Amino acid sequence: MALKKKPVNGMKDVLPDEALVRDYVTGIIKDTYRKFGFTPIETPLMEDIGNLSNKQGGENEKLIFKVLKRGEKLHLDTAQTEADVVDYGMRYDLTVPLSRFYANNENDLPKPFKALQIGPVFRADRPQRGRYRQFTQCDIDILGEPSNLAEIELISATTAALGNIGFKGFAVHINERRILKEMASYAGFAEEDFDEVFIILDKMDKIGLEGVEAELKEAGYAAEAVDRYTDLFKKLDGVTKVSEGLSILKEILGDKYDDEVGASLEEIETAVSAVASADFSLVFDPTLVRGMSYYTGTIFEIRMPELGISCGGGGRYDNMVGLFAGHPVPACGFSIGFERIILILMEQGFKVPGSTGKTAFLIDKKCSPEVVASAMKEAAEKRAVGETVLVTRRAKNVKFQKDTLTAEGYSEFKDFYAD
Repeated sequence: MALKKKPVNGMKDVLPDEALVRDYVTGIIKDTYRKFGFTPIETPLMEDIGNLSNKQGGENEKLIFKVLKRGEKLHLDTAQTEADVVDYGMRYDLTVPLSRFYANNENDLPKPFKALQIGPVFRADRPQRGRYRQFTQCDIDILGEPSNLAEIELISATTAALGNIGFKGFAVHINERRILKEMASYAGFAEEDFDEVFIILDKMDKIGLEGVEAELKEAGYAAEAVDRYTDLFKKLDGVTKVSEGLSILKEILGDKYDDEVGASLEEIETAVSAVASADFSLVFDPTLVRGMSYYTGTIFEIRMPELGISCGGGGRYDNMVGLFAGHPVPACGFSIGFERIILILMEQGFKVPGSTGKTAFLIDKKCSPEVVASAMKEAAEKRAVGETVLVTRRAKNVKFQKDTLTAEGYSEFKDFYAD
């Protein structure tokens, strides 16, 4: 049987030009986050299947790549349930592994702990543009900080990183899970129905307000509650400033409105705007839900005009770490949609600064050992002062060879011939 040369469906090979961009972008992100005090960590690609299936990951728990038990532990002939054959799973995000990591190493970590983690994650999702089954996530998280200083730092650091890469005119949409609940309670929905109501609301950008209204009524909710709920969004239509949106909600919701939650969001808006180093806008978005069940407070999402879809997001997840640690640990995180920003850069023809002006030494096959040694020595001297030098054999079709190298950023060539 012939071996397959194409990668597994939903995964991809990364060619040199993209690999250079990925490496460059990763470097900028790491450098920016380190300046904000974030510390790099690493966690395993696999986690215990029970950790990944703890009802906190929302729809992503349906997309886990599950790992069979191995060797003597695997008994396919007597297995009756999935638990009899599966013990591990490939991580579908970096938040669950981070929570376990913190609980396992808490005594050796500073408080609060500012974590930076970049690595591959896996989801058995339907592949599409900008979405793969193996993809890189780029997360920063602050654990042990209960105040909104965590949100302010996370938004400031993430927007600074995107600005340093070169992105402009993007938006960070922000909302609060507790405000979502206040709005649903005001409309008359029962608390046990909130999750389903929010799942439908999360489709707003795809089906519009009328679609949300229709789905809520089709789901059996009272028309009066649905009308009251959708009327809230009509009154907030066009509002982008946090302070303005909260002012409208406070007037409408009355005693359902939590002044402390609102004040925290306004403080985030004021502080983030005051220290912004990138060209972006902070947008109040009462329809923002974020699908993960583990979010408990502030939530945020990056939107870029080039894609028209989310390019990252995050929020506060104060209950997740405690499931592992056995005691409450406040936590908040922000993830950049790494694959999607790479997609934008590649489609824009982005070139890594300094990737041009490189020199190629082309050595004829008939050159003596002395000529080869001389070429290698000269290349070493140039590399020692920071220049990029490729040493390779001169091809028969040297024009094609130089054209190919030129496309890779080589602008100078030096030919070495036999004596």
